[in-house]
Amino acid sequence: MKIESKHKVDAAFSMSSMTDVIFLLLIFFMLTSSFITPSGLPVNLPSSKSSSIIMQKVSVTITKNLQYYVNDKKVSKNNLEMTLRSAFEGKEGLVVLHCDETVPVEHLVHVAGIATALEAKVSIATKPAR
Repeated sequence: MKIESKHKVDAAFSMSSMTDVIFLLLIFFMLTSSFITPSGLPVNLPSSKSSSIIMQKVSVTITKNLQYYVNDKKVSKNNLEMTLRSAFEGKEGLVVLHCDETVPVEHLVHVAGIATALEAKVSIATKPAR
């Protein structure tokens, strides 16, 4: 005589709760991650005691070889103003300067003067002091 159970256990596993957890974790990590776009160019930034994090609008990098880059695109010193003017079209004027610590101050002042003439705010990128 064979006795059969009325309640059979289903061996299938529901993945819906697992996908909910994965999506919640994904949203959590997206919201808590920093929204900074680091400059991909090798520049030794000077250190500062008060280093704040801001959203970059336009990034200007001056390397130790005195090469100018606007948003990671190489630009000559003569075309810098025209490139910055076209980068500000329809955007808030905010320039983040990434200058190598060995660059003379006159080059930094040159870029800051152009940005100020275009009515843009200027911020200097630094690394935190240890």
